[in-house]
Amino acid sequence: MKINQIYVNLPVKNIQKTKEFWTNLGFSVNEQISDDRAVCIIMNDTISIMFLTEEFFETFSERPVPKGDTTQVLVAIGLESREEVDQVVNAAVANGATQHEEAQDHGWMYQNSFWDINGHGWNVIFADPSQIPS
Repeated sequence: MKINQIYVNLPVKNIQKTKEFWTNLGFSVNEQISDDRAVCIIMNDTISIMFLTEEFFETFSERPVPKGDTTQVLVAIGLESREEVDQVVNAAVANGATQHEEAQDHGWMYQNSFWDINGHGWNVIFADPSQIPS
C-alpha cells in the first residue's frame, strides 16, 4: 500500500481569519473544496490541511472538539532550509500566532515552532539525515 495524499482535518472558530492567516504565510487555497465551513490549505502536491468550523468538524466524529487550552495534535512540517523554518515561524508570529518555544539546533535537525491563531501547534523543521550522529 502506498498513500498518495494526506488531508489533516483541524477544527477552527473562523474560516476567513484562518484562510487569511495561512495565505499570509505563503500557502495557497484549494478553492474547489473550500466554502464558508471549510478551507483547504495546500502544503504541497500531496499534503493539505482542511480547517473546518467546529460545528462542521463535529459532524465527522461523535467526540466533542476540545475546549480551552488542551492539545490534541502537534503537526510537524519539514522545509528545505533553516532560513525557511525561521521565515515561516516569523511570518506566523507577525500574523497573530504565538511562539511555542525557542528555536532548537540539534546539528542534523533545526526546529522552530508556533501556536497558530486557532491554538494548533506547528513544529517547523529542517533536517539533514546524512548528518545524524552514528
